[in-house]
Amino acid sequence: MRVAKDDTVVVISGDDKGKTGKVLKVFPGKHRVIVEGINFIKRHTKPKSRMQPGGLIEKEAPIDVSNVMVQCPRCGEGTRPKRTRLVEGRRVRICNKCNEIVGKA
Repeated sequence: MRVAKDDTVVVISGDDKGKTGKVLKVFPGKHRVIVEGINFIKRHTKPKSRMQPGGLIEKEAPIDVSNVMVQCPRCGEGTRPKRTRLVEGRRVRICNKCNEIVGKA
């Protein structure tokens, strides 16, 4: 997958198109990600005890990884990063537009 945890991503389709957020969780087997502040759903919960009342809870739901692009730290645009190997042997993801290292270095 081109998206990893703690990446900043741009939503490219759907109701939240154009919004950016940080990836909280990645589900590689299902090709889905949970992005902070994107794709809220309402969950009805039953009361568990007096300390934990029931009601409506809003939380982020997973979205398909094809609907997000990694945001480049230098140019600020969404990109599908390519993988390359540096001189010292490390593999990193690089922005296709400006050749800046994307994600953890």
